Amino acid sequence: MANSTIDSWQPLRGYTSARIALGRVGVATSTAVNLQFQLDHARARDAVHQGLNVDALAAVCTASLADIAGNHRQHLLPAIQLSSQAGDRHGYLQRPDLGRQLPELQWQALAERGASQVPIDVVVIVGDGLSSAAVSAHAAPVLAMLIAGLAELGLQLGPLCIASQARVALADDIGEALGASLSVILIGERPGLSSPDSLGMYITYRPKRGCSDAERNCISNIRDAGLSYQQAVDTALYLIRGALLKGFSGTQLKDDSATLTASCLGVPFLK
Repeated sequence: MANSTIDSWQPLRGYTSARIALGRVGVATSTAVNLQFQLDHARARDAVHQGLNVDALAAVCTASLADIAGNHRQHLLPAIQLSSQAGDRHGYLQRPDLGRQLPELQWQALAERGASQVPIDVVVIVGDGLSSAAVSAHAAPVLAMLIAGLAELGLQLGPLCIASQARVALADDIGEALGASLSVILIGERPGLSSPDSLGMYITYRPKRGCSDAERNCISNIRDAGLSYQQAVDTALYLIRGALLKGFSGTQLKDDSATLTASCLGVPFLK
């Protein structure tokens, strides 16, 4: 019988969900490890292919904002449901470019709405992205905290937009149509084997068609085992204030709101 060998990195597994220190049996990994890999891979595939229930998400988001919308209710709610030019999940996965653009009729309808109301400081979008599981699990509570923070800053909010078959850059189309100074999109990130439900948040100043990724800031890995809701929202509000004050976002706008403290030194590889 082959001897089971435990990797010397085994203690580090307590600090990460990454696939490290898996051990081996002979020249291969154990059956348990192989089965766990197949399960994780299946969860990641499901997260990519599963469609988003837009109606259910709109109802949950509306309920989560019921007590905090206040004077913003007439502009923020009801949520506007949108879809990209991709049309369906197959087209979305095959043609990323179509997920970055609104159909022209939807764009024109948003432009008319934007022209008919007061200037918008921030428009918030929720998009399914590459993990509807992440959006279903985390978007509503993050959204409620974010809207409350934006309201406290006295910013004028645009209508909440919920978009299906959405890529990050769809927020540029939506922000430009509404004439918003800044767009924020909560979107499901590409699943990993240890994180099929990771939510991302992207902030873009003066959104418009053709913006590059260098013009936006990203807050990633928002989930129970990653960045907490409060940390994500605090970082977003810091970046939003900075973007509106300085007149830019992206690589020029740095998050220097936090530094390593003595408490961080409990992690071995930070010593």
